[in-house]
Formats: sequence, C-alpha cells, structure tokens
Amino acid sequence: MLLNHFKTTLFTLFIFTSSAAATVNDTTTLPPDAVSLLSFKREADQNDKLLYTLNERYDYCQWQGVKCSQGRVFRFVLQDLSLAGTFPADTLTRLDQLRVLTLRNNSLTGPIPDLSPLTNLKSLFLDRNHFSGAFPPSILSLHRLLTLSLSHNNLSGQLPVQLNLLDRLTSLRLDSNSFTGSLPPLNQTELRVLNVSANNLTGPVPVTPTLSRFKPASFSSNPGLCGEIVHRQCGNRSRFFDSPNGTVSPSAPLGQSEDSQGIVVVSSPERKKHKRIGLVLGLTVGAAILVASSLAVIVVLVRGQRKGNGSGKFPVVSPGMSSPAAVEVRGEVGRSEKVKKMEEAHRSGKLMFCCGEVQDYTLEQLMRASAELLGRGRVGSTYKAVLDSRLIVTVKRLDGGNTEAAGGEVFERHMEVVGRLRHPNLVTLRAYFQAKGEKLIIYDYQPNGSLFNLVHGSRSARAKPLHWTSCLKIAEDVAHGLAYIHQASSLIHGNLKSSNVLLGADFEACVTDYCLSFLADPSFTEDANSAAYKAPEARKSSQRATTKSDVYAFGVLLLELLTGKHSSQHPFLEPADLQDWVRAMRDDDGSEDNRLEMLTEVASICSATSPEQRPAMWQVLKMIQGIKDSVSIEDATYAGLS
Repeated sequence: MLLNHFKTTLFTLFIFTSSAAATVNDTTTLPPDAVSLLSFKREADQNDKLLYTLNERYDYCQWQGVKCSQGRVFRFVLQDLSLAGTFPADTLTRLDQLRVLTLRNNSLTGPIPDLSPLTNLKSLFLDRNHFSGAFPPSILSLHRLLTLSLSHNNLSGQLPVQLNLLDRLTSLRLDSNSFTGSLPPLNQTELRVLNVSANNLTGPVPVTPTLSRFKPASFSSNPGLCGEIVHRQCGNRSRFFDSPNGTVSPSAPLGQSEDSQGIVVVSSPERKKHKRIGLVLGLTVGAAILVASSLAVIVVLVRGQRKGNGSGKFPVVSPGMSSPAAVEVRGEVGRSEKVKKMEEAHRSGKLMFCCGEVQDYTLEQLMRASAELLGRGRVGSTYKAVLDSRLIVTVKRLDGGNTEAAGGEVFERHMEVVGRLRHPNLVTLRAYFQAKGEKLIIYDYQPNGSLFNLVHGSRSARAKPLHWTSCLKIAEDVAHGLAYIHQASSLIHGNLKSSNVLLGADFEACVTDYCLSFLADPSFTEDANSAAYKAPEARKSSQRATTKSDVYAFGVLLLELLTGKHSSQHPFLEPADLQDWVRAMRDDDGSEDNRLEMLTEVASICSATSPEQRPAMWQVLKMIQGIKDSVSIEDATYAGLS
C-alpha cells in the first residue's frame, strides 16, 4: 500500500515538473487534456488554490471546474478563486473540444494568448482580471463563439474592424477597458447583450440593425462617440462636391462656395493676418463696386435694347457639379445675375430614376447634400451624400476625361439596362443624371465599407487572413452577383476588384461599379493592384473585356481573400505550387487543409491564362456551392457524433 502511494506521488511530481505537453514523450501514458490542465495550473495558480492530483487516468474529469465528455474536456470554469499568475500559451488551447471557458473574477495578468486552436469554443469569459495588451486578434477566428466578455481588464488599443466576422455572437461585453479608435460596424443579427462603455472609442456609432436595438447606456463613457444611436451630433460634414477635380467645399452648398462669391481662399494664418485689412478695404472697395455695378447694369440694358437680345453671353454652365468658379461671365453682369443663370442651369437637369423607382429626392436636394469623398478610380470619383431627409446615397461622378465616352441617348439607354439589374448581391443603381460634360450615377449606400478594407484594414488587428468560412461566404455572394449579370444581360462587370465589393447591412458582399467599364477615363493611370485583376487578353488595347475576363478577376479576388495579400503580390504559379503558397500565407496547420484545397482549386481554374480554359461564372458558382454543401454535410455528421 505504501509502495503504491509512493508511486502515485512520484508520478504526480513528474507531471508538475513538465514544462509543457511537448516534453511528454509517451502520450499513451499521460492524457493530453490532463497535461494541458496541469501546465495551466503551473503558471496561473501561483497561490496553489487548485488541488489537482492524478491518481487514475481520468481523474482530471473530476477536478474543480472541469467537465468531460468521453474523456475530453468540454467545459472549464474557474471563477472567483483569486488565481494569481498568467494565462500561459499552449496550455488550455490544447483542449480542442472545449465549449465553455471561464476564468472571470481572478487576478490573472499579462496578455491573452493565441486562442485560435479552440475552434469549438462557444462561450469565453475572461472579465475582471488584470489582462493587458491589445485585443486578442485570435478571437476573430472563433466562428462558433456565442458569448464574449473581456470587460474590466487593462486591455488597450483599437477594436479590430473585423469584429463583425464573429457572426454567431449573441453577447459581447468589452466595457471598462482602454480601447481606443472607432467602433466597428457590428451587425451580428443574433447579438442580444452589448456593452462597450467606459473605453475611449471615437467617431460615429454605425447605424446597423443590430446596434440600433441597444440603448445609449451600452455606449456610455466614450466621450468621442457620436451619432443617432447615442443622441450626440457628430461634427458638420462638408457640402457636396463643387469642383471638377473632386475637391470638397468646407461647408457651403453648391452655388454658394467661397469661390463663387469672389472670395480668395487662403490658409488659416493668412486669413487671420489679412482679416483686419480686408475689413477696411472691403468698405472702400464695396462702395466702388456698387457704383460700378449700377453703371454696368445700365449699359447692359441699353445694349440689350439696341441689339434686341439679352445680356452678354454665358458659357454653358453644367447642370452637374462643375465648380461655380469656372463660370466666367462675359459682359458686365453682376454676381446676382451669375447665380441666377446657374440656378436656371441646375433646374434644366433632371434625375432619371431607374426601373420605375419612386423619385424620393430631386437634383436640387442632391446639390444641397453634405458629402464625403470615398475614393477615386478610373470610372470616376465616389461620394457619400447625406440629403436633408437624412437619406444617405452613394454618388459616382464621372471624371471629365470620360464624360463624352457615351453621351445623350447612348448613355441613357445603357443606364436603363444597367438600372434594371436587381439582385441581393448587387449594389442597387437608383438613378442617373447627365448634362453637357457631366454624368452622375446614384447607388444605395452600403454602410460597412469595402472588402478591400476588410481584408487589408489594420494589419495589427488580426494575425491571420480571413477564416475560410468567411472566404467561402464572400466568394459565394460575389459569384452570385457576377453570374446574375452575365445571365440576365449581355453585359459584363469589367472592373471587378476588392474595392468594388461592398459589405451591406447584414455583411453580405455586394458588387458595385458593374457594367461601367466603357465609361472609364482612358487617361487614368491604374495602380498595380487594380491592373493585376485584368485578364491577359484584356491587357491588350485591341481586345475588349468579356465574361471570361470577369471570371479571371474573380479568381484573383478569391486568392486575395484566402491569403490576405494584395493582388499585385500574387505569384504566377502552377496549380500544385499555388496550393503550397496559399497554405504558407495562411500558416495553415492542416486543420482546414481540405477546404482550402477546394477553394484554391477554384481560384486556380478561374485565373487560367487562356480564356477558353476558364469556366463560365454560373459554373464557378456551382463549384462554390458544392464546397458549401460538403461542409454542411461534414458539420452535420460532426454534430451527430458529438
């Protein structure tokens, strides 16, 4: 009996002195879950609160806080125990069947380790400790997570924009940390508990269906947050674009910018310096201008009576967004007459709403809208416009170099055809406008940014590329949109890239800028990333893009999703080598090998050099749906066994 006790004590001592499970050679002797728990205790339980001893092989299933199923730990709950120490890496993360992990209300310090191996985790409570460092990016890969609480720690830095990828999350508490930066556009439809109070978040709270359900208290003690949800007005935005090169007036609506009023725009120091001088000169010069203007009006009226016509000629004023400063008045006509002519020109234009859409706003209302420049491309400049009715739309203004590419009836007929395209994975085109030298296209506004920003946003916000399930969903959405364009019309997208895939209110991927490639400005120089999407045959000036060109661009996009690498960084590799490259970029440990291989195969086929070797877009969609179905069957089988 004494000998048996000695053997047991010696065996337990051996386990305690093991630094990690990697030092154990005979895994058949030591259960890996037991080694993981004891390795955690060694670093996290400095005050020896946990009385863990291993007399029998499965004794660990009876330890405090441990619940097992078929010898595997699926629940580990240690709370209110005053544990003092750190949460060591490569310990609890080996419990790959873990569903619930709770370490709340202890005194654990240091950073939160990489939790990405816990792929089955559904609930994670690490609140009320002393964890420090940044938000753990590995949490973004836990796609089965339902509840997350990291409140009352000492975490710092920004919340990652990819937080919305936790699409099953139902409860989120990040209050009383030191997070800084903006609030991500959370839109987990199942989210029921949210608390991000007492941080240092800034900027507008995104208006998503999910966030709109919560009261302002959920966002309290963040002085920099603003917007409709928290009942705090954000700073004034710029008024709509009022110059040909896409610059934005600081505050004045179109027709009333500083240039249109004859004011010279100078830097702030110069303004202060010349303010007093301007006031003195203004009174003197103003009187002289008043006299001169009166004389000028008399002269014009006299000339008009003699010639039998009106005042001096005006150049054609674009009813669109041309800068008022570009309007040169010929003849001696006062500023009031110039503004009058501009207003008449604006009224002569008319917004054309597509597909029988109800006219919710007028051109004048669009002109008065506040605007934010979102970006520029070879088709034109894109703006977010907020109308007086608080309606938000996206406006694409075609640049000067391509406004004459297709004018008049040609442009109208084309936009009517494009405007009839309606699909959940296409950004809806609502209206268009054209006048001499001016073309506008109005789309629905998508609140959650572009796929480019999601993939390449803050590199510090995530350790790895998007999870393969996110890649699969986004790829299916984009394939749906492209296949619809090809089958519902004789048109092509012609400019597919990650910046032209936007994320809707429910984070569905929506394709935009479709069927506009013939309006591209030929003088616009594309960056290397945009050029990489062009199919080899479309790079020749004599060759026009086809549906197979769109398929090529989709293949490039899929590789960008899988690797997180910009399109210009994709090497030209044989299919077998491409598989190895994708794995290397993802640091794949083999856990997602089969799914990755299938998705990479689709990307490889789509980006074949010869267009004849590429499948049609509907065939690509079928391939992706086949992968999705196989995953669903695998998950169902796994659920039946667990």
